[in-house]
Amino acid sequence: MGSAAVAAVSAVEAQAQVGSKMRSREFLSKLEHDRIVRAIREAEANSSGEIRVFIQRGKLNADPLVTAQKKFRQLRMHQTAERNAILIFIAPRAHKFAVVGDKTIHEKCGEEFWQSIVEGMRMHFQNEKFSHALVEAIREIGTVLATHFPKTSANANELPDEIAEE
Repeated sequence: MGSAAVAAVSAVEAQAQVGSKMRSREFLSKLEHDRIVRAIREAEANSSGEIRVFIQRGKLNADPLVTAQKKFRQLRMHQTAERNAILIFIAPRAHKFAVVGDKTIHEKCGEEFWQSIVEGMRMHFQNEKFSHALVEAIREIGTVLATHFPKTSANANELPDEIAEE
């Protein structure tokens, strides 16, 4: 990413130590997709913010934070009108995840907020409560988005709500 993009993207990385070997397929089979998508839609219903969940299938050969930042740009999340998009990036096989927030949401909530999201997710991942980890994080993010970026009639859903994977 270019230097402007790095400055505009704020992120937190954490390792999710889940089991000894977690295949992407196994992780995906344990996710409650409908529940997670519903949580995204509910969070976005009250704000102009955009939340995406991305699952990295297969091996992760790079730093998860760097990979998440690249995926954030590939998904065009940095192009939202208010620069308040958040990506939850998960690499189950590597047992790692990253939460990436764009410039204005990070300015509003600060580093402590991201740390609390990551710690909550880490705890649930360690207990193999994958869907709960995501739903709880999405709800907390949605609350912050609604506080700082309330929905107006002019706000459109700029990004898909479905879980993306590659």
